[in-house]
Amino acid sequence: MTSKRWAGHALAALLTLSVAAPAMAQADRMVPIAVPAQPNAIPLNTGPLPGAKTKESWHSQYNSVFARNVTEATLTPFLPDPAKATGAAVIVAPGGGFRTLSMQNEGWDVAKALADRGIAAFVLKYRLNQTPAGMADFEKSMAAMFSSVARPTARPNPEEALKGLAPQIADSRAAFALVRQRAGEWKVDPARVGMVGFSAGAMLTVATVLDGQAKPAFIGDIYGPLQPMTVPADAPPMFAAIAADDPLFAGKGFGLIDQWLAAKKPVEFHLYGRGGHGFGMYPKTTTSTGWFDAFYRWIVMEGFLKPKAQ
Repeated sequence: MTSKRWAGHALAALLTLSVAAPAMAQADRMVPIAVPAQPNAIPLNTGPLPGAKTKESWHSQYNSVFARNVTEATLTPFLPDPAKATGAAVIVAPGGGFRTLSMQNEGWDVAKALADRGIAAFVLKYRLNQTPAGMADFEKSMAAMFSSVARPTARPNPEEALKGLAPQIADSRAAFALVRQRAGEWKVDPARVGMVGFSAGAMLTVATVLDGQAKPAFIGDIYGPLQPMTVPADAPPMFAAIAADDPLFAGKGFGLIDQWLAAKKPVEFHLYGRGGHGFGMYPKTTTSTGWFDAFYRWIVMEGFLKPKAQ
């Protein structure tokens, strides 16, 4: 199977599970909503998605909100109280299979929690692959992809599959460039800008490291791919978390963790007993809910809340 076909199956699975979280059996339906006001969203000027014909739309599900058919990338700052500001910053990449974005559960809510801890956060609304404009047709297209996900597929080198993310990687690069350009205004240390991604957003986070241009100071891979791939010589410290009952990535090995360790790069890995896929900031009774506190303590432990000694 070609890497392009592998990417299609993988992205469909990411969407299936991100949208279906927190409970696959839950009957909540996707309900179209008006595009919300986003007064603080800053255009990244990476251009419109090539060939896009369908306009951006939003829907609600599980008391959360999702964006679809994003054609223009933006970055939304969530800045801490100046009295709390540490100078550290995190770019937050929501998941959704590169076909939708879990803007609330894996974006705004994460950014607010980081800002409350004194960390400047920036939610990246990156460009997405196009989906049908109508909700009914969108749901039908998802059902068609669900059936393909159920079939076992080969899993080639992830680095090959990541080559299909050119627009999203360009958006990620632009986000880092903007944060560093306005670091003085936002009271951010350009050397302490990290990135955390969820599901497809975690795939984008790893791709950003592999791309080698944005150079995040640290990364968080939250229920993202853990397959082995080449670890760059300048790879940053990594925090990874996943639930053992994640139907997409769990049980398929932890090659990425092994290779980070083999490369002698700092890595912390949390394997939660339960939580499924897409738990994010949803309140759940599983221990996976503790990932955020663990991520914050890891950032503290690695010294990113303090300026590096000159």
